[in-house]
Formats: sequence, C-alpha cells, structure tokens
Amino acid sequence: MSNAELEFQQIYADFYPKIHRYLIHMVGEMEAEDLTQDVFMKLNQALKTFRGEAKLSTWIYRIATNTALDRLRSPKFKVLQNDRTEARQIANGEAEIADRNTWTGEQIPPVESQVYRKEMAECLQSYIRQLPEIYRTILVLSHMEELRNQEIADVLGLTLETVKIRLHRARDLLRRALADNCPSYWVVDNEFLPELKRD
Repeated sequence: MSNAELEFQQIYADFYPKIHRYLIHMVGEMEAEDLTQDVFMKLNQALKTFRGEAKLSTWIYRIATNTALDRLRSPKFKVLQNDRTEARQIANGEAEIADRNTWTGEQIPPVESQVYRKEMAECLQSYIRQLPEIYRTILVLSHMEELRNQEIADVLGLTLETVKIRLHRARDLLRRALADNCPSYWVVDNEFLPELKRD
C-alpha cells in the first residue's frame, strides 16, 4: 500500500464522521450518505494537488461545502425536497419516536423528553434548512461543526468581518423564525443553539 493510500485512509477515518454530520445538517439525512461518499472521492482525487496552503480541515470543509451547495442548487434536489416535505406532513404523528437525539446522537431519556427533544430538533432543522444558503452554511459550520470564525472565513473564502456579519444575521433570522413559529420556551431554553439567546 502506497503512502498516498495510507494518508487517504487516515483522512477518511479522521474526517468521515464530521463531514457526514455536517452534510446531514446541510442537505438532510437522506442525501448525506451519498454526498459524503462524493466528497471523499473528490478528496482522494485532489489529495495529490493539496499543497498545504490552507489547513487540511479547512480544505476538506471547503470541498464538502461546495459539494453540498451544488446539490442544494440542483433542480432535482429541490423537487425531491418538496416531495419529502409533503410526505412528512402526511405521516406526521404516525412516525415512531427516535431513540437518539437528532443533533448529538446521544441516547434520549423517557418518552416525555423524547417527544420534547424530537419536536425541538425537527423545528430547528426545518428552519435552519429554510435559511438562505449563505446563512445556513455559516450557522452550521459555527454551531454544529464548532469551527471558529476565521476557519469559516477560510472555508468559504470570505473576510472575517463578512463571516461575523452573516453569522449575526443567520442567528437573528433563525431566532425570529423560531419565535414566530415554535413554542417560546424552545427559544429561551434552546440547548442546541445557545448563541441564539445573544442579542
């Protein structure tokens, strides 16, 4: 086995879970697995051209972000999303309660807590996915992937100031959407996006 193959295997092992989770937040669970495979195929092909001018993680997230945005913009994906939304609305209330938290993957305690957490996670995911791409991407990179503002700027090729402005606007848009459409205590006691409480 060559050094390049060993290097790729290590990158795959280190980054696959992170990129898969990131893509779930960007495009949804149904699309994330295939898209994650696409990202790593692109990485494998491009690895020999990586010159180390950016951090490896920044470079990988940039490839994942561009791949996700390409999928989000495709007409086929938009039609699929509309079909899935309608199907979810029809089946709402009939689905079994998941035994794992949508955001963290942790085991969820008793039924009341399961219902509360599941509804909150669905509400959050729904409104995050409705944000314009420029805000959704920054919000997910910041809150879900826990990248620092400078890392986000490097991934997206933006200035640090632009990232700060867009992150502030994304939080504000999401906070308003949640306040208008979800129970108020979900916004106040939001354990998933505590930054939303900041003004």
